[in-house]
Amino acid sequence: MLLLLFWLCDGSRTAASPGFLRLPAQTRTARRPHVTAARLSHNSLIASVDKTRKRRCAQRLPRTVFIFDTATDMNGITKGRFEVFSNSDEALINKKLPKELLLRIFSFLDVVTLCRCAQVSKAWNVLALDGSNWQKIDLFNFQTDIEGRVVENISKRCGGFLRQLSLRGCLSVGDASMKTFAQNCRNIEHLNLNGCTKITDSTCVSLSKFCSKLRHLDLTSCVSITNHALKALRWGTASKALSRAHDNQHAIMHSKILNYYYTFQITDDGFVSLCRGCHKLQMVCVSGCSNITDASLTALGLNCQRLKILEAARCSHVTDAGFTVLARNCHDLEKMDLEECILVTDNTLVQLSIHCPRLQALSLSHCELITDDGIRHLSSSVCGQERLQVVELDNCPLITDITLEHLKSCQHLERIELYDCQQVTRAGIKRIRAHLPEIKVHAYFAPVTPPPSVHGGGQRLCRCCVIL
Repeated sequence: MLLLLFWLCDGSRTAASPGFLRLPAQTRTARRPHVTAARLSHNSLIASVDKTRKRRCAQRLPRTVFIFDTATDMNGITKGRFEVFSNSDEALINKKLPKELLLRIFSFLDVVTLCRCAQVSKAWNVLALDGSNWQKIDLFNFQTDIEGRVVENISKRCGGFLRQLSLRGCLSVGDASMKTFAQNCRNIEHLNLNGCTKITDSTCVSLSKFCSKLRHLDLTSCVSITNHALKALRWGTASKALSRAHDNQHAIMHSKILNYYYTFQITDDGFVSLCRGCHKLQMVCVSGCSNITDASLTALGLNCQRLKILEAARCSHVTDAGFTVLARNCHDLEKMDLEECILVTDNTLVQLSIHCPRLQALSLSHCELITDDGIRHLSSSVCGQERLQVVELDNCPLITDITLEHLKSCQHLERIELYDCQQVTRAGIKRIRAHLPEIKVHAYFAPVTPPPSVHGGGQRLCRCCVIL
Protein backbone atom coordinates (compact mmCIF):
# COMPACT_ATOMS: atom_id res chain seq x y z
CA MET A 1 0.00 0.00 0.00
CA LEU A 2 1.22 3.48 -0.81
CA LEU A 3 1.30 5.70 2.26
CA LEU A 4 1.13 9.46 1.91
CA LEU A 5 1.94 11.48 5.05
CA PHE A 6 0.24 14.82 5.58
CA TRP A 7 -0.72 17.12 8.51
CA LEU A 8 -4.22 17.48 9.84
CA CYS A 9 -5.17 20.96 10.90
CA ASP A 10 -8.81 20.52 11.81
CA GLY A 11 -10.09 21.11 15.31
CA SER A 12 -10.07 17.42 16.21
CA ARG A 13 -6.26 17.14 16.16
CA THR A 14 -3.31 19.35 16.83
CA ALA A 15 -1.11 20.78 14.11
CA ALA A 16 1.55 18.20 14.94
CA SER A 17 -0.72 15.15 14.61
CA PRO A 18 0.13 12.96 11.59
CA GLY A 19 -2.59 11.34 9.47
CA PHE A 20 -2.28 8.54 6.89
CA LEU A 21 -4.01 8.18 3.51
CA ARG A 22 -4.16 4.53 2.46
CA LEU A 23 -4.46 3.62 -1.25
CA PRO A 24 -5.17 0.12 -2.51
CA ALA A 25 -2.34 -1.81 -4.20
CA GLN A 26 -3.99 -1.82 -7.64
CA THR A 27 -4.17 1.94 -7.60
CA ARG A 28 -0.44 2.06 -7.05
CA THR A 29 0.18 -0.11 -10.12
CA ALA A 30 -2.27 1.75 -12.32
CA ARG A 31 -0.85 5.17 -11.58
CA ARG A 32 2.85 4.32 -11.74
CA PRO A 33 3.28 6.14 -15.09
CA HIS A 34 2.05 9.33 -13.41
CA VAL A 35 4.51 9.41 -10.52
CA THR A 36 5.67 12.90 -11.47
CA ALA A 37 2.12 14.22 -11.31
CA ALA A 38 1.60 12.52 -7.94
CA ARG A 39 4.71 14.22 -6.59
CA LEU A 40 3.44 17.57 -7.80
CA SER A 41 0.09 16.94 -6.15
CA HIS A 42 1.89 15.95 -2.96
CA ASN A 43 3.93 19.19 -2.97
CA SER A 44 0.78 21.23 -3.54
CA LEU A 45 -0.89 19.44 -0.64
CA ILE A 46 1.99 20.28 1.70
CA ALA A 47 1.94 23.92 0.60
CA SER A 48 -1.79 24.09 1.19
CA VAL A 49 -1.41 22.53 4.62
CA ASP A 50 1.30 25.07 5.56
CA LYS A 51 -1.03 27.94 4.67
CA THR A 52 -3.83 26.38 6.67
CA ARG A 53 -1.57 25.93 9.68
CA LYS A 54 -0.47 29.56 9.57
CA ARG A 55 -4.04 30.78 9.24
CA ARG A 56 -5.28 28.66 12.14
CA CYS A 57 -2.37 29.66 14.35
CA ALA A 58 -3.22 33.30 13.68
CA GLN A 59 -6.83 32.58 14.59
CA ARG A 60 -5.74 31.20 17.93
CA LEU A 61 -3.95 34.48 18.83
CA PRO A 62 -6.05 37.01 20.77
CA ARG A 63 -7.66 39.49 18.41
CA THR A 64 -8.63 41.92 21.14
CA VAL A 65 -6.79 43.37 24.09
CA PHE A 66 -8.52 44.52 27.27
CA ILE A 67 -6.89 47.52 28.93
CA PHE A 68 -7.91 48.82 32.34
CA ASP A 69 -7.52 52.57 32.55
CA THR A 70 -7.70 54.81 35.62
CA ALA A 71 -8.40 58.51 35.77
CA THR A 72 -8.97 61.06 38.52
CA ASP A 73 -11.84 63.51 38.17
CA MET A 74 -12.04 67.09 39.49
CA ASN A 75 -13.24 65.87 42.88
CA GLY A 76 -10.17 63.72 43.36
CA ILE A 77 -12.09 60.47 42.84
CA THR A 78 -10.23 57.79 40.91
CA LYS A 79 -12.35 55.92 38.40
CA GLY A 80 -11.50 52.99 36.16
CA ARG A 81 -12.76 51.75 32.83
CA PHE A 82 -12.04 48.90 30.47
CA GLU A 83 -11.18 49.66 26.86
CA VAL A 84 -10.94 47.15 24.05
CA PHE A 85 -8.82 47.46 20.96
CA SER A 86 -7.60 45.02 18.38
CA ASN A 87 -4.12 43.86 17.49
CA SER A 88 -4.16 46.22 14.54
CA ASP A 89 -4.97 49.14 16.86
CA GLU A 90 -2.08 48.22 19.14
CA ALA A 91 0.25 48.00 16.15
CA LEU A 92 -0.99 51.40 14.99
CA ILE A 93 -0.27 52.93 18.40
CA ASN A 94 3.27 51.56 18.34
CA LYS A 95 3.72 52.92 14.82
CA LYS A 96 2.28 56.38 15.37
CA LEU A 97 3.63 57.18 18.84
CA PRO A 98 7.36 57.41 19.55
CA LYS A 99 8.86 55.16 22.19
CA GLU A 100 9.57 58.09 24.48
CA LEU A 101 5.89 59.10 24.54
CA LEU A 102 4.76 55.53 25.17
CA LEU A 103 7.20 55.27 28.06
CA ARG A 104 5.79 58.50 29.45
CA ILE A 105 2.26 57.06 29.29
CA PHE A 106 3.39 53.84 30.96
CA SER A 107 5.02 55.82 33.76
CA PHE A 108 1.57 56.69 35.15
CA LEU A 109 0.56 53.03 35.61
CA ASP A 110 0.77 51.10 38.86
CA VAL A 111 2.60 47.81 39.35
CA VAL A 112 -0.39 45.59 38.56
CA THR A 113 -1.34 47.45 35.38
CA LEU A 114 2.26 47.46 34.16
CA CYS A 115 2.43 43.70 34.57
CA ARG A 116 -0.80 43.31 32.61
CA CYS A 117 0.42 45.55 29.81
CA ALA A 118 3.63 43.55 29.62
CA GLN A 119 1.54 40.58 28.43
CA VAL A 120 -0.07 42.41 25.48
CA SER A 121 2.80 42.10 23.02
CA LYS A 122 6.55 41.89 22.78
CA ALA A 123 6.78 45.62 22.12
CA TRP A 124 4.69 46.46 25.17
CA ASN A 125 6.60 43.96 27.27
CA VAL A 126 9.80 45.87 26.59
CA LEU A 127 8.11 49.19 27.36
CA ALA A 128 6.30 48.05 30.50
CA LEU A 129 9.40 46.48 32.00
CA ASP A 130 11.66 49.42 31.19
CA GLY A 131 13.51 50.48 34.32
CA SER A 132 12.31 54.08 34.05
CA ASN A 133 8.77 52.91 34.87
CA TRP A 134 9.90 51.31 38.11
CA GLN A 135 11.30 54.25 40.08
CA LYS A 136 8.72 53.92 42.89
CA ILE A 137 7.51 50.50 44.02
CA ASP A 138 5.20 49.67 46.92
CA LEU A 139 4.77 45.94 47.52
CA PHE A 140 2.70 46.18 50.69
CA ASN A 141 -0.42 44.82 48.96
CA PHE A 142 1.56 41.75 47.86
CA GLN A 143 3.42 41.22 51.12
CA THR A 144 2.32 37.59 51.57
CA ASP A 145 3.68 36.66 48.14
CA ILE A 146 6.95 38.56 48.19
CA GLU A 147 9.99 36.36 48.71
CA GLY A 148 13.65 37.16 48.55
CA ARG A 149 14.01 36.18 44.90
CA VAL A 150 11.33 38.71 43.95
CA VAL A 151 13.35 41.53 45.50
CA GLU A 152 16.47 40.28 43.74
CA ASN A 153 14.70 40.18 40.36
CA ILE A 154 13.32 43.67 40.88
CA SER A 155 16.77 44.99 41.72
CA LYS A 156 18.25 43.44 38.59
CA ARG A 157 15.43 44.77 36.43
CA CYS A 158 15.34 48.31 37.84
CA GLY A 159 18.98 48.83 38.72
CA GLY A 160 19.90 52.47 39.03
CA PHE A 161 16.38 53.68 38.16
CA LEU A 162 14.80 52.68 41.48
CA ARG A 163 14.42 55.56 43.94
CA GLN A 164 11.72 54.41 46.38
CA LEU A 165 10.88 50.90 47.58
CA SER A 166 8.44 49.82 50.28
CA LEU A 167 8.71 46.25 51.55
CA ARG A 168 6.45 46.94 54.52
CA GLY A 169 5.15 43.69 55.94
CA CYS A 170 7.20 41.44 53.64
CA LEU A 171 8.16 38.89 56.28
CA SER A 172 10.05 36.58 53.91
CA VAL A 173 12.67 39.10 52.82
CA GLY A 174 16.06 38.55 54.44
CA ASP A 175 19.61 39.84 54.48
CA ALA A 176 20.84 37.90 51.43
CA SER A 177 18.20 39.43 49.17
CA MET A 178 18.80 42.89 50.57
CA LYS A 179 22.52 42.58 49.90
CA THR A 180 21.79 41.84 46.23
CA PHE A 181 19.34 44.73 46.23
CA ALA A 182 21.89 47.14 47.70
CA GLN A 183 24.49 46.14 45.12
CA ASN A 184 22.10 46.67 42.17
CA CYS A 185 20.05 49.69 43.32
CA ARG A 186 22.66 52.18 44.41
CA ASN A 187 20.47 55.22 43.78
CA ILE A 188 17.78 54.21 46.28
CA GLU A 189 16.66 57.18 48.37
CA HIS A 190 13.60 55.95 50.28
CA LEU A 191 13.54 52.44 51.77
CA ASN A 192 10.78 51.10 54.00
CA LEU A 193 11.53 47.81 55.78
CA ASN A 194 8.75 48.15 58.34
CA GLY A 195 7.93 44.74 59.78
CA CYS A 196 10.61 42.83 57.86
CA THR A 197 11.47 40.73 60.89
CA LYS A 198 14.19 38.70 59.13
CA ILE A 199 16.27 41.82 58.55
CA THR A 200 19.35 42.07 60.76
CA ASP A 201 22.41 44.29 61.09
CA SER A 202 23.83 42.72 57.94
CA THR A 203 21.32 44.60 55.80
CA CYS A 204 22.40 47.93 57.30
CA VAL A 205 26.01 47.06 56.58
CA SER A 206 25.13 46.42 52.92
CA LEU A 207 23.15 49.65 52.67
CA SER A 208 25.97 51.68 54.18
CA LYS A 209 28.44 50.12 51.76
CA PHE A 210 26.52 50.52 48.49
CA CYS A 211 23.58 52.96 48.89
CA SER A 212 25.19 56.33 49.36
CA LYS A 213 22.07 58.32 48.38
CA LEU A 214 19.71 56.84 50.97
CA ARG A 215 17.65 59.57 52.66
CA HIS A 216 14.80 57.72 54.38
CA LEU A 217 15.20 54.40 56.20
CA ASP A 218 12.33 52.81 58.12
CA LEU A 219 13.29 49.88 60.37
CA THR A 220 10.09 49.81 62.42
CA SER A 221 9.61 46.49 64.24
CA CYS A 222 12.86 45.07 62.86
CA VAL A 223 13.51 43.45 66.21
CA SER A 224 16.94 42.07 65.28
CA ILE A 225 18.49 45.49 64.62
CA THR A 226 21.14 46.40 67.20
CA ASN A 227 23.67 49.15 67.85
CA HIS A 228 26.00 47.53 65.32
CA ALA A 229 23.59 48.49 62.54
CA LEU A 230 23.60 52.15 63.59
CA LYS A 231 27.37 52.22 63.76
CA ALA A 232 27.57 50.61 60.32
CA LEU A 233 25.34 53.32 58.86
CA ARG A 234 27.58 55.94 60.38
CA TRP A 235 31.09 54.55 59.89
CA GLY A 236 30.42 52.91 56.55
CA THR A 237 29.40 56.20 55.04
CA ALA A 238 31.91 58.33 56.88
CA SER A 239 34.77 56.41 55.29
CA LYS A 240 33.26 57.08 51.87
CA ALA A 241 32.92 60.75 52.62
CA LEU A 242 36.58 60.96 53.55
CA SER A 243 37.63 59.33 50.30
CA ARG A 244 35.56 61.73 48.20
CA ALA A 245 35.11 64.82 50.31
CA HIS A 246 34.03 66.90 47.31
CA ASP A 247 30.84 64.83 46.96
CA ASN A 248 30.07 63.88 50.53
CA GLN A 249 26.69 65.59 50.43
CA HIS A 250 25.34 62.41 48.83
CA ALA A 251 26.36 60.06 51.63
CA ILE A 252 23.96 58.27 53.98
CA MET A 253 25.48 60.29 56.79
CA HIS A 254 23.19 63.05 55.50
CA SER A 255 20.04 60.98 55.63
CA LYS A 256 17.02 62.98 56.75
CA ILE A 257 14.63 60.35 58.12
CA LEU A 258 15.36 57.38 60.35
CA ASN A 259 12.66 55.26 61.95
CA TYR A 260 13.56 52.75 64.67
CA TYR A 261 10.07 52.33 66.12
CA TYR A 262 10.03 49.38 68.52
CA THR A 263 13.59 48.24 67.82
CA PHE A 264 14.12 47.20 71.40
CA GLN A 265 17.86 46.48 71.18
CA ILE A 266 18.82 50.06 70.30
CA THR A 267 20.67 51.77 73.15
CA ASP A 268 22.44 55.08 73.72
CA ASP A 269 25.72 53.67 72.44
CA GLY A 270 24.45 53.03 68.93
CA PHE A 271 22.17 56.05 68.71
CA VAL A 272 24.83 58.51 69.87
CA SER A 273 27.23 57.10 67.28
CA LEU A 274 24.62 57.55 64.57
CA CYS A 275 23.85 61.15 65.56
CA ARG A 276 27.51 62.07 65.39
CA GLY A 277 27.63 60.91 61.77
CA CYS A 278 24.21 61.98 60.44
CA HIS A 279 24.05 65.74 60.87
CA LYS A 280 21.13 66.41 58.51
CA LEU A 281 18.52 64.29 60.21
CA GLN A 282 15.10 65.95 60.06
CA MET A 283 12.85 63.18 61.37
CA VAL A 284 13.72 60.60 64.02
CA CYS A 285 11.43 57.97 65.49
CA VAL A 286 12.68 56.08 68.54
CA SER A 287 9.23 55.31 69.97
CA GLY A 288 9.28 52.14 72.01
CA CYS A 289 13.08 52.13 72.31
CA SER A 290 12.90 51.82 76.07
CA ASN A 291 16.69 51.82 76.54
CA ILE A 292 17.09 55.38 75.23
CA THR A 293 18.10 57.96 77.86
CA ASP A 294 19.06 61.64 78.03
CA ALA A 295 22.43 60.81 76.46
CA SER A 296 20.68 60.12 73.15
CA LEU A 297 18.65 63.33 73.29
CA THR A 298 21.78 65.30 74.08
CA ALA A 299 23.63 63.81 71.11
CA LEU A 300 20.62 64.48 68.90
CA GLY A 301 20.44 68.09 69.98
CA LEU A 302 24.15 68.78 69.61
CA ASN A 303 24.60 67.07 66.23
CA CYS A 304 21.25 67.21 64.40
CA GLN A 305 20.16 70.82 64.66
CA ARG A 306 17.89 70.62 61.59
CA LEU A 307 15.56 68.20 63.36
CA LYS A 308 11.87 68.87 62.69
CA ILE A 309 10.06 65.79 63.96
CA LEU A 310 10.84 63.71 67.04
CA GLU A 311 8.80 60.69 68.07
CA ALA A 312 9.95 59.42 71.45
CA ALA A 313 6.79 57.81 72.81
CA ARG A 314 7.30 55.30 75.63
CA CYS A 315 10.91 56.32 76.17
CA SER A 316 10.37 56.23 79.90
CA HIS A 317 13.97 57.03 80.91
CA VAL A 318 14.29 60.46 79.27
CA THR A 319 13.93 63.54 81.48
CA ASP A 320 13.75 67.32 81.30
CA ALA A 321 17.55 67.50 81.09
CA GLY A 322 17.65 65.75 77.72
CA PHE A 323 14.76 67.75 76.27
CA THR A 324 16.34 70.98 77.48
CA VAL A 325 19.49 70.35 75.41
CA LEU A 326 17.32 69.32 72.47
CA ALA A 327 15.11 72.42 72.61
CA ARG A 328 18.03 74.83 72.98
CA ASN A 329 19.70 73.50 69.82
CA CYS A 330 16.88 72.32 67.53
CA HIS A 331 14.92 75.50 66.82
CA ASP A 332 13.12 74.02 63.78
CA LEU A 333 11.14 71.46 65.76
CA GLU A 334 7.56 71.20 64.45
CA LYS A 335 6.16 67.96 65.88
CA MET A 336 6.98 66.08 69.08
CA ASP A 337 5.45 62.91 70.45
CA LEU A 338 6.32 62.51 74.14
CA GLU A 339 3.56 60.07 75.05
CA GLU A 340 4.35 58.12 78.22
CA CYS A 341 7.59 59.99 78.83
CA ILE A 342 6.58 59.81 82.45
CA LEU A 343 9.51 61.83 83.86
CA VAL A 344 8.78 64.95 81.80
CA THR A 345 7.56 68.00 83.74
CA ASP A 346 6.59 71.61 83.06
CA ASN A 347 10.29 72.50 82.68
CA THR A 348 10.32 70.84 79.26
CA LEU A 349 7.36 72.97 78.16
CA VAL A 350 9.12 76.11 79.36
CA GLN A 351 12.18 75.30 77.20
CA LEU A 352 10.03 74.46 74.17
CA SER A 353 8.10 77.71 74.52
CA ILE A 354 11.33 79.72 74.56
CA HIS A 355 13.43 77.98 71.90
CA CYS A 356 11.01 76.27 69.47
CA PRO A 357 8.83 78.92 67.80
CA ARG A 358 7.74 76.59 64.97
CA LEU A 359 6.16 73.91 67.13
CA GLN A 360 2.82 72.82 65.64
CA ALA A 361 1.89 69.53 67.32
CA LEU A 362 2.73 68.24 70.79
CA SER A 363 1.64 64.99 72.41
CA LEU A 364 1.90 64.79 76.20
CA SER A 365 -0.42 61.83 76.72
CA HIS A 366 0.19 60.03 80.04
CA CYS A 367 2.75 62.65 81.09
CA GLU A 368 1.25 62.79 84.56
CA LEU A 369 3.55 65.53 85.91
CA ILE A 370 2.36 68.19 83.45
CA THR A 371 0.27 70.95 85.06
CA ASP A 372 -1.69 74.03 84.05
CA ASP A 373 1.40 76.18 84.58
CA GLY A 374 3.35 74.37 81.87
CA ILE A 375 0.50 74.87 79.40
CA ARG A 376 0.42 78.56 80.36
CA HIS A 377 4.03 79.02 79.24
CA LEU A 378 3.38 77.11 76.02
CA SER A 379 0.19 78.96 75.06
CA SER A 380 1.66 82.42 75.71
CA SER A 381 4.76 81.78 73.57
CA VAL A 382 5.28 82.57 69.88
CA CYS A 383 4.59 78.99 68.85
CA GLY A 384 1.41 78.90 70.92
CA GLN A 385 -0.07 82.05 69.44
CA GLU A 386 1.12 81.61 65.85
CA ARG A 387 1.73 77.91 65.13
CA LEU A 388 0.28 75.44 67.63
CA GLN A 389 -2.43 73.27 66.04
CA VAL A 390 -2.62 70.03 68.05
CA VAL A 391 -2.20 69.35 71.78
CA GLU A 392 -2.75 65.92 73.27
CA LEU A 393 -3.23 65.95 77.05
CA ASP A 394 -5.19 62.76 77.64
CA ASN A 395 -4.50 60.99 80.94
CA CYS A 396 -2.85 64.04 82.47
CA PRO A 397 -4.55 64.06 85.90
CA LEU A 398 -3.25 67.51 86.97
CA ILE A 399 -4.78 69.34 84.00
CA THR A 400 -7.88 71.41 84.84
CA ASP A 401 -10.19 73.93 83.19
CA ILE A 402 -7.47 76.55 83.73
CA THR A 403 -5.51 74.90 80.90
CA LEU A 404 -8.44 75.46 78.56
CA GLU A 405 -8.49 79.13 79.53
CA HIS A 406 -4.80 79.41 78.62
CA LEU A 407 -5.33 77.66 75.28
CA LYS A 408 -7.89 80.26 74.19
CA SER A 409 -4.98 82.43 73.03
CA CYS A 410 -3.85 79.73 70.55
CA GLN A 411 -5.75 81.03 67.54
CA HIS A 412 -4.58 78.26 65.20
CA LEU A 413 -5.49 75.42 67.54
CA GLU A 414 -7.46 72.72 65.72
CA ARG A 415 -7.61 69.78 68.10
CA ILE A 416 -7.25 68.99 71.83
CA GLU A 417 -7.21 65.51 73.35
CA LEU A 418 -8.58 65.46 76.91
CA TYR A 419 -9.54 61.84 77.50
CA ASP A 420 -9.54 60.88 81.18
CA CYS A 421 -8.59 64.36 82.38
CA GLN A 422 -10.82 64.08 85.42
CA GLN A 423 -10.51 67.72 86.47
CA VAL A 424 -11.67 69.07 83.11
CA THR A 425 -15.40 69.84 83.03
CA ARG A 426 -18.04 70.21 80.37
CA ALA A 427 -18.35 73.88 81.26
CA GLY A 428 -14.66 74.47 80.54
CA ILE A 429 -14.93 72.74 77.18
CA LYS A 430 -18.02 74.77 76.32
CA ARG A 431 -16.17 78.02 77.00
CA ILE A 432 -13.20 77.22 74.76
CA ARG A 433 -15.53 76.07 72.00
CA ALA A 434 -17.35 79.37 72.20
CA HIS A 435 -14.03 81.20 71.81
CA LEU A 436 -12.64 78.85 69.09
CA PRO A 437 -15.70 77.56 67.18
CA GLU A 438 -13.70 75.39 64.75
CA ILE A 439 -11.77 73.49 67.40
CA LYS A 440 -12.25 69.75 67.91
CA VAL A 441 -12.21 68.70 71.56
CA HIS A 442 -11.97 64.98 72.23
CA ALA A 443 -12.98 64.17 75.78
CA TYR A 444 -14.75 61.51 77.80
CA PHE A 445 -16.89 61.98 80.86
CA ALA A 446 -17.70 58.98 83.01
CA PRO A 447 -21.34 58.58 84.01
CA VAL A 448 -22.36 59.81 87.44
CA THR A 449 -22.30 57.17 90.14
CA PRO A 450 -25.93 56.39 91.07
CA PRO A 451 -26.95 56.88 94.73
CA PRO A 452 -27.01 53.79 96.94
CA SER A 453 -30.23 51.84 97.13
CA VAL A 454 -32.60 52.52 100.07
CA HIS A 455 -32.50 48.90 101.03
CA GLY A 456 -28.75 48.67 100.56
CA GLY A 457 -29.04 45.64 98.32
CA GLY A 458 -28.72 47.45 94.97
CA GLN A 459 -25.64 47.26 92.75
CA ARG A 460 -23.06 50.02 93.25
CA LEU A 461 -21.03 51.42 90.35
CA CYS A 462 -17.81 53.36 90.24
CA ARG A 463 -17.85 56.54 88.15
CA CYS A 464 -15.98 54.83 85.30
CA CYS A 465 -18.43 51.98 84.73
CA VAL A 466 -21.66 51.64 82.83
CA ILE A 467 -24.08 48.70 82.86
CA LEU A 468 -24.79 47.62 79.29
